Amino acid sequence: MEIRELVIAGWTGRDEQSLRKHIRELEELGVKPPKTTPIFYRVSANLFTHESAIQVSGPDTSGEVEFVLLQGSELRVALGSDHTDRKAETIGVSLSKQLCAKPVSRESWRYDEVKPHWERLVLRSWTDGKLYQEGPVTAIRSPEDLMSRYPLKPGYAMFCGTLAAKDGIRGGERFTMELEDPVLKRKLSHEYRVKVLPVEG
Repeated sequence: MEIRELVIAGWTGRDEQSLRKHIRELEELGVKPPKTTPIFYRVSANLFTHESAIQVSGPDTSGEVEFVLLQGSELRVALGSDHTDRKAETIGVSLSKQLCAKPVSRESWRYDEVKPHWERLVLRSWTDGKLYQEGPVTAIRSPEDLMSRYPLKPGYAMFCGTLAAKDGIRGGERFTMELEDPVLKRKLSHEYRVKVLPVEG
């Protein structure tokens, strides 16, 4: 489907303790806490990509595994990484979201197929082969909750928030992610490499 509008939902954790942990992680990097939670950042639709490699400016970027809602003739669920420039994030979150491509799995599932057992789905990510994030999608607000706050029209895609990093936020050369459905015994997966471009000035 053609993506006409891309939105990044932030601060979408259901658990207040986990949400505060993620806010503290970012505060340690100099990022100001949000005014409201959740919050929705509009970014350029052309950042949405299925490519297996992205280019970034400088070494201060990292990925975040998320489930992604795709609204076409039906609602579908994909897997994505809200790759973010952490240095720019200290200046402004909207700016940081706009600076990096957003890799998304080519494969997706019909939401109706997973809605009955949504709470069983699990997100995972690895940075350079080391487990980076892992947890149930129920750590994040439900699709219905998010769509009630930011309705999706055909051609819209929404990244729906991430999990806390296991050992703090860090970047790497290779980001691997998956969304596991243990009930229907299947997974969405995607991997991409990060090429760092030199910063000349």
